[in-house]
Amino acid sequence: MKPIFIKEVILHTINVSLKSPFTTSFGTIQTKEVCLVEVIDESGLSGWGETVTSDEPYYNEETTQTALYILKEFLIPKLIKKEISHPKEVHQMLSFVRRHQIAKAAIETAIWDVFSKKNHKPLCEVLGGHQKKVAVGKSIGIQNSPEELVSKVSQYVHEGFQKIKIKIAPGADIEYIRKVREAFPDINLMADANSAYSLEDIEHLKQLDQYNLLMIEQPLAHDDIIDHSVLQGEMSTPICLDESIHSYEDARKAIELGGCKIINIKIGRVGGLQESIRIHDLCKDHNIPVWCGGMLETGIGRSHNLHMTTLSNFTIPGDTAPSSHYWKEDIITEDIVMEKGYIQVPSGTGIGAEISRAALQERLIRSESVVSDYSVHPIPS
Repeated sequence: MKPIFIKEVILHTINVSLKSPFTTSFGTIQTKEVCLVEVIDESGLSGWGETVTSDEPYYNEETTQTALYILKEFLIPKLIKKEISHPKEVHQMLSFVRRHQIAKAAIETAIWDVFSKKNHKPLCEVLGGHQKKVAVGKSIGIQNSPEELVSKVSQYVHEGFQKIKIKIAPGADIEYIRKVREAFPDINLMADANSAYSLEDIEHLKQLDQYNLLMIEQPLAHDDIIDHSVLQGEMSTPICLDESIHSYEDARKAIELGGCKIINIKIGRVGGLQESIRIHDLCKDHNIPVWCGGMLETGIGRSHNLHMTTLSNFTIPGDTAPSSHYWKEDIITEDIVMEKGYIQVPSGTGIGAEISRAALQERLIRSESVVSDYSVHPIPS
């Protein structure tokens, strides 16, 4: 395959607003800043990635502003004016910076995109994926009452979503799940706790076993794999790890300790596509199914997710819901749409999605160009 030579990187910071508030145990999100990373090859091709950060360090330690700082001061200088034979090299090239996985993923995914375009291939083919369409699930934030939740679930079940994920927290858990299961006894249903519980809640959490859940996601501390192994030994409901898995090594240790039966692979959380592939392959070897969770991405991040989930061990519907469920207008020219519970994987080169320059300009806070390892230039709007 043809290598790429990174001529320039442009960081576009935008402000996006959700169509409606999204509530988890961390809090409620209505708007967020996102950095869209544009990597430009010497041939003039652009590849795109995005920071899937929030404005506050609640999901992990990163924010959009910290990601921008790490990108400008450390990551881009390591890559600018470099020839890259294959994007799988980039993860190791950036390993000198500890953590900051979302910042790393933003630039690494953009490189995968431009590399695929340079070689006239869809990203999924370069990744080793084969599926032409992927099943879609829907994530529902914490609602004001069980009745409101049942109404939301009803809407999404009738729209055709193949998995329903319900955010839970103490005080909004057992009764909410019970009401949904009574109304929909046969749907693929899971709960996501976002680290809201501790081992002191074992007896309480064990009540979920009676509702035939597909899984409970990250019930305990965000950095734990040991206590989860204790909890998994007490529950029949499969535990899925999310926030605890930042790398291949985290996944390996969690599997060996029996801390989970399922893993959620988020490209941003693990530092990019190459590490996602490694975790996918590890889980496949240990008969641990994987799926792709959402981070309220724009169409850029959603497109990367779609291509990644064409890999064979993504056997559980992910959270890549259509653009219209989150944004009044997406940042890409054609919305991601669902038909009968599936989304077609874009067939064009790279991620198969084109940025809407008009939508970008409308939401733009600033653009900054990096053309060498010592200069960052604001681009006049």
